[in-house]
Order: sequence, then C-alpha cells, then structure tokens
Amino acid sequence: MARYKPIHQGVKLLAVDFDRQILPGTFEYALRHLVDKELDLEDFHQRYKNDVQGAAAFDPAVLLKIILLAYSRGIISSRRIESACR
Repeated sequence: MARYKPIHQGVKLLAVDFDRQILPGTFEYALRHLVDKELDLEDFHQRYKNDVQGAAAFDPAVLLKIILLAYSRGIISSRRIESACR
C-alpha cells in the first residue's frame, strides 16, 4: 500500500478547525464530499509504488481538491496555485 503524507484536518497551531470552517451548503463542502465519498480514486492509488522505498507522497484526493478549488476560483496557472497554497 502506498505511503502518503498525513492529512491534518483538525486543530492547527492557529485556532483553525477545518471541520468547523467548511460549512454544509458551500462549494468547498460539496467538493470535499464529492472527492472523499463519491469519486473512485483507486486508479491514482495503484500508480504509487512507494510502499517500501521513497518518500511519502501527497494523497491524490488532497491534490485533486486543490486543483478543482483553484480552477473554480479562476486560478489555472500551476505557479499561481502553488503560491496560493503557501
């Protein structure tokens, strides 16, 4: 099984709890539900071969959420997406 970097969705060093920030009825909530519960990402997971060797990878679900959210806000440049993530 592929190793992924841990996804921290709970409380951070700042007082931000993503589970409470993403409210039902918003686009972000729908996007999260769609990617986490409705889409079959098994083809992406099968491509990762870092079970034993190599660094942990980012979960494809997280990357897909980033891309779709950025595109929905009109950010299509990969460099602008990267800077928005920082």
